[in-house]
Amino acid sequence: MAIVGELRGMKGANGKKYKSALHRGDGKAAALFLLPWFVGLVLITAGPMIASLYLSFTDYSLLQPPQWTGLENYTRLFDDPRLLNALKVTFTYVFISVPLQLAAALALALVLDRGLRGLAIYRSIYYLPSLLGGSVAIALLWRQVFGADGLVNGFLSLFGIQGEGWVSHPDYALGTLMILNIWTFGAPMIIFLAGLRQIPQMYYEAASIDGAGKWRQFRSVTIPLLTPIIFFNLVLQVINAFQSFTQAYVVSGGTGGPADSTMFYTLYLYQKGFASLDMGYASAMAWLLLAIVAGMTAVNFLASKYWVFYND
Repeated sequence: MAIVGELRGMKGANGKKYKSALHRGDGKAAALFLLPWFVGLVLITAGPMIASLYLSFTDYSLLQPPQWTGLENYTRLFDDPRLLNALKVTFTYVFISVPLQLAAALALALVLDRGLRGLAIYRSIYYLPSLLGGSVAIALLWRQVFGADGLVNGFLSLFGIQGEGWVSHPDYALGTLMILNIWTFGAPMIIFLAGLRQIPQMYYEAASIDGAGKWRQFRSVTIPLLTPIIFFNLVLQVINAFQSFTQAYVVSGGTGGPADSTMFYTLYLYQKGFASLDMGYASAMAWLLLAIVAGMTAVNFLASKYWVFYND
């Protein structure tokens, strides 16, 4: 505080006291530049969230004014068999596809870290699925690839194998969406590659001198030093997987079929809110999803102290 007071009392060559940035008007300029962000925060994020929280305690059909019902929507959540099935489908999708996606991303990052020629081109090619994976066009293409007359069955027919209609079979439809999510490994791959480039080479040299082979170096050097990156990617991809919607909507034609096998939680929320116009119940579902994602994130952070290594 004394230093601040001295700085405030300093004078320039002309005998005038220096003014703070705020007094010079820089603070007003900064506030002016931040104003669009604050307006967007209130109108696009905070405002709708507060409105949905209120609507979750009401009976609201978009066509009539909301009527207060208290906790009725939340009690309905636990008596809805389709919602419980949607949770089961979503958790299965997250717990299987996210680890496989991260494994694929790390494996490819290790290959690219060897210093291949044209690395920038390979990075762009492998990152492209992450940009397109959530688009309607790719979901439509995926439905054709795994359709009864799609590319997968065409390839199997070369070996005399009669393939299934993968997206129309309840035992395989969810698996095709998992493959689509695994295929979009580009973003975590780029982050893994950046993390690998930050590992000092001296650790590998020391391990090599001690007689450690490539596999032992990977287990004892690469993985421990990469755990902060693994943790970062894990948190992001789990959150993204819980919000998956477009793939299931397009592949199933918006029904979550066959037999609700691709009924993601977000898809069921959409059906309740915009197909059935049960907006109050859909708002309660949205807040339940927020609680689930927040809980999963908290669990990841709590568990991270047991396996994430920070090299200080």
